[in-house]
Amino acid sequence: MSIETARAGTAPAAPGTLPEWTAPEDRQVTITMRREVAEGVVELTLTAAEPADGPLEGWEPGAHIDLVLPSGAIRQYSLCGHPERPIEYRIAVLREAEGRGGSVEVHDKLSAGTTVAIRGPRNHFRLAVAERYLFLAGGIGVTPILAMAREAAATGTPWTLIYGGRTRSSMAYTDELIELAALSHGEVVLVPQDELGHPDFASAFRSAPEETAVYACGPEPMLQAAESLSEELLPAGALYLERFGAKPQTDEPAHSDTEFEVELVRSGRTLTVPADRRLIDVVREVVPQVPFSCEEGYCGSCETGVLDGIPDHRDQVLTPEERDGNDTMMICVGRCLSRKLTLDL
Repeated sequence: MSIETARAGTAPAAPGTLPEWTAPEDRQVTITMRREVAEGVVELTLTAAEPADGPLEGWEPGAHIDLVLPSGAIRQYSLCGHPERPIEYRIAVLREAEGRGGSVEVHDKLSAGTTVAIRGPRNHFRLAVAERYLFLAGGIGVTPILAMAREAAATGTPWTLIYGGRTRSSMAYTDELIELAALSHGEVVLVPQDELGHPDFASAFRSAPEETAVYACGPEPMLQAAESLSEELLPAGALYLERFGAKPQTDEPAHSDTEFEVELVRSGRTLTVPADRRLIDVVREVVPQVPFSCEEGYCGSCETGVLDGIPDHRDQVLTPEERDGNDTMMICVGRCLSRKLTLDL
């Protein structure tokens, strides 16, 4: 049974009928170019370290890769290059001195000629077909939006980008975006905060035709503002978000954690997940190589196929439709609503 066709309620495959689970292999890439594209932002161009391995995997706008840093830290970065160029990936990284250290390592340790490992690409921020697009970008959140704007331009779809940043000098790819808009049915509205304050999303939402798909990526306050306004001003399902981190907890009642069983069908093991332990911690006792990174349910690194049972989805990656399908889950935060969960591990 494949991950794609498994549904909750179907009979899981018997242990031993599937090959043993193995972790996805890292792909070695070489940084062939490094350049500064804005104040505090470096762009890295990555190509296959071993050309004999073939071209890099294809991708679509909204995709990201896991970058395995020399320290062993894993960070996710959106692909912002051209999907039609399989020989290279491009990412852009903002130096965040107060962050978790990954961006500082990129800036201080990675240079042209360095070989690093990547995983992916993966995509939970796909660009849906629409009659027109409204893109909202804040700071380094412009990276996935840049690829989306290129796709809209290539298909002749009208698009508008509202792009906010601290200062003009901190905003990457502005010239490229303005040129792209001039060559297509596009419009770019730059909103440097030190000059113009915050972007006016309310006016943009009110003036957007009903068939507009809205894509937003940026800092959490920006995304929360977009979400709040969308409830009043946009049709249901029109807004798509990608977050940099876990969404802050609200005052809603906490999840009730209960004990359950998890069957790892490829490994032939059934384990008990106590109420006070995370699913991923129990799984890693048997499958220590299972990928993970953020451990907060927003990066997608630990996405795992569900063969049976009803997951308790607590991530910020899957769409409502994907959650209803119960084909997959993020095991770093997810739990189980049924007595038992069967995973493709």
